[in-house]
Amino acid sequence: MFGNILLMLYVVIQTLMSILTEYVIVKNNFYARIGRRTRLYRIIVYIGLGLLPVLGAFLPKSGFKYSCMAIGNIWLGFFMYYSGLVIFITLFLILASKLRRDNEHRLLKHALHVSFALALVITVYGLLHAQSPRIVNYELTVDKQTDSTGELKVVLIADLHLSVNSRLSTTEKMVDKVNSCDADVIVVAGDIFTSNFEGLKNPEKYSEALSKMHAKYGVYAVCGNHDVDENLFGGFAISPVSEAFRTSEMEQFFTDAGFNMLYDESVEIAGNEIVLTGRIDADKAGDGTANRMNAGELLRDVDKTKPVIVIQHEPVEYKELSESGADVVLSGHTHNGQMFPGNLVVPFFNENGYGYKRLYDIDTFVTAGVGYYGPPLRVGTNSEITVINMKFK
Repeated sequence: MFGNILLMLYVVIQTLMSILTEYVIVKNNFYARIGRRTRLYRIIVYIGLGLLPVLGAFLPKSGFKYSCMAIGNIWLGFFMYYSGLVIFITLFLILASKLRRDNEHRLLKHALHVSFALALVITVYGLLHAQSPRIVNYELTVDKQTDSTGELKVVLIADLHLSVNSRLSTTEKMVDKVNSCDADVIVVAGDIFTSNFEGLKNPEKYSEALSKMHAKYGVYAVCGNHDVDENLFGGFAISPVSEAFRTSEMEQFFTDAGFNMLYDESVEIAGNEIVLTGRIDADKAGDGTANRMNAGELLRDVDKTKPVIVIQHEPVEYKELSESGADVVLSGHTHNGQMFPGNLVVPFFNENGYGYKRLYDIDTFVTAGVGYYGPPLRVGTNSEITVINMKFK
């Protein structure tokens, strides 16, 4: 639903921005002569760039579709900042002209030029910054004793979002950094893909790279809301949940990558002293439904005298998990907003939108993720590998 609203909003804003661009070019003396001669070419550019994300969303599966999606995602990132800056700078200059009691602020016509330059710089920065994951460390004491395992180093990653804009070198860099942490257990908290498998070039190379992650007790993973096959616009679904299915290729990829997948299941690690429970995603179960066990059913049969660590993609249902016996909950999903000002909005829609919070007497962690969805940019946030040094007392 949100994807369709976003699509309609994009078409309206894209049209308005194209008209505004033309108006500024025509009114600017510097562009007056060349502007008239190149109007047809500009119209073609407006339409072509505007259509890229739409074609990427609606065309049938093909190499051309995924090329449109890849370039369209970059265009969307630029366009978001370009249009936002035009609106902000224009409103600011209009307000300034009113305060100065001028009929027309002479700098108003330059709002588009300044916005274009700033948006271009931000986009290039965001593209480069997104390829450099950082390691973030936390210390945690869990109020439960274990027989012999006094500590557990958990490396939490999420939101790899492998798809049309992925780079193998970035995945390999992430694996190297994960291994440098010398984890006891590695947790992958969902959204390994971005709602398609075919758009990822050479998937076998990615699964081979990921299979090199190593930890004392192994790599455990859950699926997220994008680990299904569905159509997206700007990273948001434009098809119903009933059409969102996980494919056999995705499942085989998980196996090849060495992931121990948990689908509403629990295992015991560290000499059977610690319980690790993985949940099916709250939004899309992967079978065309949103069905999963509730917290009580999920943890009914686990030994609650042991530390219970729950992995779930979306940071939800903390109260229910606490009442059902969970001690620690590990999640991703929010990307910490991914692109400014998204990081300012995330806290208003999540009990824990990013980082560490103790809620309902349980410890919750939400990682910013190592990848990106939609525009392959990170602005105001970091790609992140989260290390949690747990002690049990």
